[in-house]
Amino acid sequence: MCKRKGWIGEATAALREVTPQIDIVVQRGVTMASDDPSKPSAPDLPAYLQDPLERQSPAQLESIADYATELAAWKRTKRERELEQKRAEEAVDDEELKSLEERKIATDPDKYEDVPTSGAYITIKETKPGYRYYYWQWRNGNSWENKYIAPVNPKRGSES
Repeated sequence: MCKRKGWIGEATAALREVTPQIDIVVQRGVTMASDDPSKPSAPDLPAYLQDPLERQSPAQLESIADYATELAAWKRTKRERELEQKRAEEAVDDEELKSLEERKIATDPDKYEDVPTSGAYITIKETKPGYRYYYWQWRNGNSWENKYIAPVNPKRGSES
C-alpha cells in the first residue's frame, strides 16, 4: 500500500510538469490518492447554478473558476469605490469636526462603544424637517449601521 501511495505521489508530480491543471487540483485541496476518489462536496448553491456546473468539462470548470475569482475581485473593488464615494458625499467636513471638538464631543471612533475603528465616519442625518443629528455611519456586510452622537444645533444647556 505504501508503494502505491508513493507511486501516486510520483505520478502526480510528473503530471504537474506536463499538465498545469494538476497544480490547480492540488491547490484546491482535491486529492486522488485514495482507491475510491470521492466527488468534492458542493457549496450551498441553488440548483440552477450547481446542475449546469456539474455537466461541464474540467477545462470549462477551470475557466469558470478563474472568471468567478476575477468577478469577485472586481465586485469587491467596485463596492469599495462606491463606499468611498458615499463617504465623500456624506461625511462631515473639517469645519463640522472642529465644531464637535469645541463642544467637547469626541470625533474618534475609539471613544464610542460598538463603532468600528475602521470605515466609520461622521455624517449628518435629518430625522424629520429641522431635526438634524450627527451620527457615526459604517458598512456592516450588506447593510448600513449608525450610532447617534449629538444634535447639530443643541438647545442651550443640553448636549445630548
